[in-house]
Amino acid sequence: MKSVKLNGKKIYPSKIICVGRNYVDHIRELGNEIPAEPVIFLKPNSAISSQVRSSADVDIHYEGELVLLVLAGRLAAVGFGLDLTKRQLQTNLKAKGLPWERAKAFDGAAVFSEFVIFDGNIDDLRLELYINGRLAQQGSCDLMMYKPDSILAEVRSFLSLEDGDLIMTGTPGGVGEIHPGDEFTGKIFAAQELVVEASWVVR
Repeated sequence: MKSVKLNGKKIYPSKIICVGRNYVDHIRELGNEIPAEPVIFLKPNSAISSQVRSSADVDIHYEGELVLLVLAGRLAAVGFGLDLTKRQLQTNLKAKGLPWERAKAFDGAAVFSEFVIFDGNIDDLRLELYINGRLAQQGSCDLMMYKPDSILAEVRSFLSLEDGDLIMTGTPGGVGEIHPGDEFTGKIFAAQELVVEASWVVR
């Protein structure tokens, strides 16, 4: 089992729950329809990685996300995540009405910072992603179509959650292709206070 770190301690998520199309600007940049209900899909534990890896065979895109960790049935901790996507493959699968797992659930498709316990107002959280020092993405709970608490309620309506499970809350506009040598820095803020930060260099 792959692990993430919560305040320095290893945690083993049984699954990663992902929310697609949760920011209007991202929906528009990919030419998708605005959903009538949350778009939920899963990544397996085996997708977890501490490294960002490119591929010589296929274009891989980054999606920076606010990620929440579940403990005792509640959203207890926060971290930054990269949802890595084989974009052209995803486009082809969507056109055929097929599931996205080949494009979203591959090994290494979920990269996370360390997680920290968060006792504040989750709706105050926001994210920033920098690539080579340039601000590439920014988003906040205010801009989400479905806020964290409503996502949690929706997921719990059909799926059991275990301690350590992760919820990736969706990506704002600004996604793009990764390249070897790129330096990614993800930050999570509560209002103006930095909560967690992590950096990766694409291999």
